[in-house]
Amino acid sequence: MLVVSLFVPALIGAQQPAGADAAAWTIVPMPQASLVLARDGSLIGEIGKEIRTSVSIKTLPKYLPQAFVAVEDHRFYQHDGVDVVGIAGALKDNIFGERRGASTITQQLVGNMHPTLIDRTDRSLGRKLNEQAAAREMEKHYNKSQILEAYLNQIPFGHGWYGVESAARHYFGKSASKLTLAEAASLAAMPKGPALYDPVRYPDRVVNRRNVVLSLMADQGFITQAQAAAAKASRLTTTPNGGYSAYSPWFVDVVRVQATRAGIPVGVGGYRIYTSLDPDLQNAATSALAEETKALEAQSGYPHPRYSAAAKSASNANRMTDYLQGMVVALDPTSGDVRALVGGRDYNDSQFDRAVDGMRQPGSSFKPIVYALAIADSITPNAIFADTAVTINLPNGKTYSPENSDGEYLGPLTLREALAKSRNVVAVELGQKLGMDSVADLARRMGLTSKVAPYPSSAIGASVVQPLDLVATYTTFANLGTPVEPRFIYRIEDPNRKVVLTREVTALAPALDSKVTYVVRDMMRDVVERGTASSIRRYLPASIPVAGKTGTTNDNSDVWFVGLTPELVAGVWLGFDKPVTITPGAAGGSLAAPVWGKMVARYYAAHPEILTSRSMDPWAPPVGVIYGDVDRMTGELANDQTPADRRYTEYFVEGTEPAPLRADPWKLFGSGPIIF
Repeated sequence: MLVVSLFVPALIGAQQPAGADAAAWTIVPMPQASLVLARDGSLIGEIGKEIRTSVSIKTLPKYLPQAFVAVEDHRFYQHDGVDVVGIAGALKDNIFGERRGASTITQQLVGNMHPTLIDRTDRSLGRKLNEQAAAREMEKHYNKSQILEAYLNQIPFGHGWYGVESAARHYFGKSASKLTLAEAASLAAMPKGPALYDPVRYPDRVVNRRNVVLSLMADQGFITQAQAAAAKASRLTTTPNGGYSAYSPWFVDVVRVQATRAGIPVGVGGYRIYTSLDPDLQNAATSALAEETKALEAQSGYPHPRYSAAAKSASNANRMTDYLQGMVVALDPTSGDVRALVGGRDYNDSQFDRAVDGMRQPGSSFKPIVYALAIADSITPNAIFADTAVTINLPNGKTYSPENSDGEYLGPLTLREALAKSRNVVAVELGQKLGMDSVADLARRMGLTSKVAPYPSSAIGASVVQPLDLVATYTTFANLGTPVEPRFIYRIEDPNRKVVLTREVTALAPALDSKVTYVVRDMMRDVVERGTASSIRRYLPASIPVAGKTGTTNDNSDVWFVGLTPELVAGVWLGFDKPVTITPGAAGGSLAAPVWGKMVARYYAAHPEILTSRSMDPWAPPVGVIYGDVDRMTGELANDQTPADRRYTEYFVEGTEPAPLRADPWKLFGSGPIIF
């Protein structure tokens, strides 16, 4: 894991601010990046006009600047800014048909640092003379070490990465101070053409030029021939993900927006932003979404355009795509910390964040809110409801007849069974019985900011929601009644390492009684164990308790699974940016739940200590929850004649349990007097 520990000098060279009018010989501070760090300190992103982190030349191994001197300007320490001997050699070579330049490191620096004053694309003699004059003047005002330091921090290395520190981090996953001789020579190979000598895309080409640099270093006495030979024999190994511990561009965008809205100018660079992201979980979310969407598109007869990594849009800031999309969000339920956020399938193709900026119908993943209100209203989970055709008269004179996704009606069902099998009719009936205004009010108390329309269909998720908001409401079930707001940023430090922003955990007022929440959460466990999300158990063992709810819209255009374990609350959505049926019969249990299951399974596999450290049942019932054996078919308390396959443990909020389960205070005296 790459942990960032960087030194950023306050100023390099003259004390003149960047952007101010400056002579072409002046060394000015170049734009810096603000670093976005994961919860473990690893780098996950950078914010700024240029991705650069300047470092002192004193922190670098000697062979790093020497490699650049050897290949770019081997008389750097002898000339006054202009290499007259080199110019003569270049003129001679040009006469005989071999074109080469003779610009010194100092000349390159004045041209690259002041492109408006020295236009290096201008091939005229006048530009050359101006550049040479500026280079000589620079050498009068700065020593060689200052000039070389500025050059190493200024030079571009492709991909918008500037300076040796950024190049080292992004290509080799380490600070420039930790580079090996071979890696240093590889970076020195790049200024001739960063696009031509990209270590990731053209490793063989880079190795060949790296070896040339090493030979030059040996010939010029910077290293021995033995050191050069050993370095030439080493493999070129670049770091994955461009040096980031997790691919998380949508998360970084949210951080940038939140910091800017808080008045912190992170865009000017130099800040450190410490965030809640967990690289392991983020990588698991990214890979699970990519694998499952690709597998769906690979099915025979798939009717939609397929995603292609080669197809890129010219304008991608908020682009809507025509291929299947998805989003994943995972939170720490106790703090609301956003541990993972994937806003789509390919940020390079579409930067639109479907987790934060999308508004979609949640389908049946909204139902737990309705059921929670029912349990709070003293309706018990073993109460019988009729899953039959109903017609509701609407205020506008029309009628509404909810249907189940399978087109069938199952007749009398317990409330628990109706949730596990996601029966739409029962949810709508509950919404009508309890009042949709009351349902909307509970949703608001649970943290849902989107408006829930007072229509019967809202009980089964017809009102659009922000996906992140919906997932966050499930923290209510994890915390036995108290929701928490999502948190992305822990703190921000300015360039002087002064803390300029902190974000504390924000818990909302309790939305539900703890006993009510426990009962609903246990009902949601049945969704996973024997209901519409049973596919989860293909990925997670029974030792990991899971509760959740699938969601599928009527036209099969949105599929969801939102679920929780003792350590995580997470949600997955799949669909198209412009809603259209994904496939006939598409459902949250078959499409979204596998993404969730894969992600969470990989997370626990990477952190086995989570399970081994548990000393007790993390989901033990709180005081005030009564339980007893119930017949799954009839909803009545089980007896000696109840078949084993119909017997299960049901939970009740104290005061709503069946009479036989109620404690009889008079029985306390049945065994004699109470002695104090």
